[in-house]
Amino acid sequence: MAEAAPQAILQFDRVTVQYDGVDVLSDLSFAAYEGESRVILGAAGSGKTVLLKTALGLIKPDAGKVYAFGKDLTAMREQELFEIRSRMGMLFQESALFDSLTIEENVAYPLENQKSIQCPRDQVRPRVVEALEFVELGGTLEKFPSELSGGMRRRAAIARAVVTGPPLVLYDSPTAGLDPITAHTIITLVIKERDTTQTTAMIVTHRYQDGNLVANFRYNSEQGSLEPVRSGARQGTRTTFMVLKEGRLIFEGDQDRLESSKDPYITKFVKQRV
Repeated sequence: MAEAAPQAILQFDRVTVQYDGVDVLSDLSFAAYEGESRVILGAAGSGKTVLLKTALGLIKPDAGKVYAFGKDLTAMREQELFEIRSRMGMLFQESALFDSLTIEENVAYPLENQKSIQCPRDQVRPRVVEALEFVELGGTLEKFPSELSGGMRRRAAIARAVVTGPPLVLYDSPTAGLDPITAHTIITLVIKERDTTQTTAMIVTHRYQDGNLVANFRYNSEQGSLEPVRSGARQGTRTTFMVLKEGRLIFEGDQDRLESSKDPYITKFVKQRV
């Protein structure tokens, strides 16, 4: 008997989202699977952030279906969506930490406030410490966001996104506004999370450099650093690129196909590689 096809972690089926009668996502279809990385490229206003918000169930599509973990989000009531969202981690643009809370309190927030996450009170702090150590911020528990640099705040936000151990993590422009060295550090953490926990990652970015790292490097847990994948072994990182233009998916495929595209809109992203 043939093996059953794997179930998609996240699937869009002909999804359209409109604002004031204008399509911001248009007839969008794709499926992401366990352990896969999806790098979503596109100019400002191309629909990248709307895609993530639709995946979270924060936006209901005007047409089409969204499935997460095999369940139809478009048919759910808000209360039902809470359980689905508890299985997703989200890194928001500009980190979106609570200014009045310490870093420890920020990272603990999903553990303490998402009802579907059953975390005993005496396990909250150990899990927060573990998440902060994962992003190399172990000494920041009592600090406030205003006391950290932009890159450190972004790392703290990643800790908050992964502290619940979600099988799907959504990253909205994780390197936006950061210098190249700090941006590299952030993408290293994205790859580290992918390779140590086998999560599915949806990474929105306008920087092709980010996707190039995700597709060509893996995290070596023994060395504690990235290492390039062997020549011809890109498939081992399970990275798929998507390119959005005015809400439409104009490309979906691996890096080799992306780099061989003659579409001028696509090639402008590829040229950012260096």
